Amino acid sequence: MATLGDGGTAIHHPDKRGIVTQRKALLFAGLVGLGLLAAGAALTVLDPNADEPDRSAPIEGPSQDRQDDLLAARSKGDPAAPITILEASDFQCPFCRVFWEETLPILDREYISAGKARLIFVNLPLPQLHANALAAHEFAMCAALQDRFWPAHDLLFKHQSAWANLPDPSGLFFAYADSAAMDRAALQECVVTGAVRELVQQEAEASFQSGIRSTPSFVIEGGLLPGAQPIEVWRPILDSIFAAKTAGQPPR
Repeated sequence: MATLGDGGTAIHHPDKRGIVTQRKALLFAGLVGLGLLAAGAALTVLDPNADEPDRSAPIEGPSQDRQDDLLAARSKGDPAAPITILEASDFQCPFCRVFWEETLPILDREYISAGKARLIFVNLPLPQLHANALAAHEFAMCAALQDRFWPAHDLLFKHQSAWANLPDPSGLFFAYADSAAMDRAALQECVVTGAVRELVQQEAEASFQSGIRSTPSFVIEGGLLPGAQPIEVWRPILDSIFAAKTAGQPPR
């Protein structure tokens, strides 16, 4: 496993910290159907031969209405917030857990709940590094179909060490479903039929094609911030973007 200092799990080593300075268009082509499009992002020059997300044969995915529901279910904050943050994450990535535990609560309190920013979770499981990641992401997106994404999200990160190395984590995931107040029968059907598998794979593929090579990575209004950065890194970035986008407007 390649690591970025204390910042992230990588398929290939990008620059180590901060917003990368080289400019390049970033297009989440596979996310257009979900309304997720970020252009003009700053990216690192990366190895084209790096490992890629799983590209299993696609299966029938959720309808457009279901996709819209899934987008809303895994978003935090006001859709009209001036700042949009896309979080490309892997539930089995230890640095993603660090972000969840240390930075996200403060980010939520100071920016998301305050109406300054909206956070959208983007699936980027790395099965070459994390054998149970794809199953975890499918579980989370099946939870999203029941509008229980964030409880499932929190349980997966909270108990990451319990399920990460299991030969088959599905039994534990179903136990988490009870804790998240989910309908077990609906969850079972979603998982068995692979109802969200194509969506997860498409997002991972789109993230890879856009140039993202590490988890967690964040696209913030066209800029790429890789790694589990502390809140001290986030504040000046978000404050400057917020000030620029709300200049001349009444205080929120």
